[in-house]
Amino acid sequence: MAGNNSNEIRVAGTGRILVAPAGTAAPADTAIAWDATKWRDLGYTTTEGIKFNKKDKIDPVDTWQSVSAARFIYSDRDLTVKFQLLQLNKDTLPFFMGGDAVTAGVPAGEYKYSLASNPKADERALGIEFNDGTAVRYRFVVPRGQVTETEELSLSRTGAVKLGVTFTALAVDDLTPLATILMKDGAYA
Repeated sequence: MAGNNSNEIRVAGTGRILVAPAGTAAPADTAIAWDATKWRDLGYTTTEGIKFNKKDKIDPVDTWQSVSAARFIYSDRDLTVKFQLLQLNKDTLPFFMGGDAVTAGVPAGEYKYSLASNPKADERALGIEFNDGTAVRYRFVVPRGQVTETEELSLSRTGAVKLGVTFTALAVDDLTPLATILMKDGAYA
């Protein structure tokens, strides 16, 4: 319905971020639970939540006969998701640092993460879900992407450690969407 309708205003009241190996199938609809054996919940994020950015680069085709462009050509599309994780564990630290795994150390109860001197691709699937009350649920799924930027890691006496990341979607092939949005929301009926 066109026009002002306060029932179509959405607030991402509660939500979560999940990761899985690149190409992992996401649930087919919003009523199906995420497969906990494949999808890992990254836990708490800061109150700023999640920021999506879709940026298309459009190049004009200029002509001799006109001062304005005759047409436009899409030359690039970037889809990024930015957020700050608040939990430090075996899932979040490797996600922030660029892959590999936390290993058990010696003595017992100590663990080790080694940051490789040569970076390598750490492609993942990303799932984001939020609820607005009990009747509305959204799921965003990026089947393939990787962390392309990390924020400065600050260790201080007065604030929580924040693992700030920018996750960039990568194309799977010409037929697979860059991202999919599933909505349980009557506003689209």
